[in-house]
Amino acid sequence: MNINDIEWNWLLDNQLLETIEAIQKKQEDQAQAICQLDAEFDQLKKKYDASHISIEYTPVGSILWKLDSEHEITDSEVDFLRKNSLKYLAEQSLEIQKFKHLKIKYKADQFPSYFPEESPLYSILKKLESEADLNEKDIEFIQQQKLLETLAIVNQKQAIKQAEFAELKEKYKSTAYLDSSVFSPLYPILKSLDENKKLSSLDKKFLEDNKLNETLNIVLENEQKEQFNELKIKYKATGSQDSLPSSHLHKVLKKVDANMKLIDQDINFLKNRKLMDTIAISIEKYADHLKSTIKTGDELSQTDIDWLKQNGREDILVFAKEKHFVNLKSKYDVSGYTDQGVSTGLYPILQKLDKGNRLEEIDVAWLIENKLFYNSYYSDYTFYNTYNRNYSNKIFIAYHTIEATFYEQEYQKTGNQWKLPNASSHWRKANEPKRALKLTENINFNSIRENKLKSALLTTRGGAFRDIDQLDQAETCARKAIEYQPNSHHPYTLMGAICFERGQFSEGEHWFEEAIQRGASPKDQDAEMKQIVKNAKDENKRKKVVEYLLSKDPNRYSWAKSYLKKPKNSGQ
Repeated sequence: MNINDIEWNWLLDNQLLETIEAIQKKQEDQAQAICQLDAEFDQLKKKYDASHISIEYTPVGSILWKLDSEHEITDSEVDFLRKNSLKYLAEQSLEIQKFKHLKIKYKADQFPSYFPEESPLYSILKKLESEADLNEKDIEFIQQQKLLETLAIVNQKQAIKQAEFAELKEKYKSTAYLDSSVFSPLYPILKSLDENKKLSSLDKKFLEDNKLNETLNIVLENEQKEQFNELKIKYKATGSQDSLPSSHLHKVLKKVDANMKLIDQDINFLKNRKLMDTIAISIEKYADHLKSTIKTGDELSQTDIDWLKQNGREDILVFAKEKHFVNLKSKYDVSGYTDQGVSTGLYPILQKLDKGNRLEEIDVAWLIENKLFYNSYYSDYTFYNTYNRNYSNKIFIAYHTIEATFYEQEYQKTGNQWKLPNASSHWRKANEPKRALKLTENINFNSIRENKLKSALLTTRGGAFRDIDQLDQAETCARKAIEYQPNSHHPYTLMGAICFERGQFSEGEHWFEEAIQRGASPKDQDAEMKQIVKNAKDENKRKKVVEYLLSKDPNRYSWAKSYLKKPKNSGQ
């Protein structure tokens, strides 16, 4: 206790100088001790990362001293640290205590005291405590530190594990592997196998590389058994006593799991074992698989269609048709067209086109009536923009492609050259004039007796040349066609169109008049005019043709006015 002023004065009055000197010496020693203690506490705070904590009036100082001198920390002191936001220090104190106890247990208490996280020994002792396997580096560390009693404990444990390893090798047919060390990669593999744990692909490769085929077969058999058991649970077949992977039930369940359709033999097999829930699941699973297949855009096979009908899943058949109809409308650029359903109307027609089947006349009439059958190459600009703004000409092209192919094949089968003009005409309408030219390029006209056939072939060939803007070749064909059949209006119409393409309007009118005198309809002339105007590549050329037609007959050619207002592709 401190001496107060009255007491100091009393000592002085009584001349107790030695007592005064002794008291002063004691106070100096105490002050020095406190300074030394403060310095030690500062070092402890730094060591335990607690520099931000004031320890003058808290138990933290004594706790740190206990930690550093390896004294036991009480539960109340740990709670104090946690409650005062020193959780990390509480956890560290517990680790230090654990390390201390492990060192005592495994005869390593002479090892210098380190923080657990800084000491390799701590991780080694924790492995010993948890019966985990030590590696060669762990053993080497113990030897280097001359922890002989610890090493004896390790050797004893190693001996037990070596005996276990030998038993496992015997049990799992791997005695051919000569390495008996517990550090061998085979030891943890066999332990995992014995504990019914799944082996990794690397584990299996090790067995394969070391030619431990019997062990590998055991692994694979165990995996199959496990898979079989999981499948039985998954597909409600646990009522069956079959447990071998080689059983037929396993094969059937693998089919179900792989979204495969069960055959009648499989169904009867399940019925005989009264696995009706399994049958119901297999049907539902395959039906769902077919529905997913449909969603990806694939079509059902006839076998699948029959299966759905047999199992009462007409709902998926309807879904398949609706999905197919949507895909076909997208494919042929008629997605905006609304139809009442898949049983009538557009869907059957698109199915035929998509399969490459020819349309009947009633199908073509339906398409025309619903404004879905046209070719932008030939149709007039106003009609296209007014009625078919959302649709392309893919249906028209598909139809004529099928027809052209049909007539080509008929020609190849029969040798009937009258099929060639038909095929050529359809190739032109399918926007394939080069195919039309190739079809008629090697014809030996000297071997053809009928002038009418010669004229037809030359006319369609000339039309194809005109389509690709080779007007000189087109004119040559047209004039030869006229020579062969002067009374046919077709080559005259072609000549009229060629002249208009060149801007020779008066001469073109002459040829069109000649065509009308030979049976051509004025509508044919109008169609040619529309084609010329629509497909003119030069705007000045188009303007001249339009102005000529409007000056000649503004009512008849009123459709041409739209080309004076808009450029060629503005509405397409």
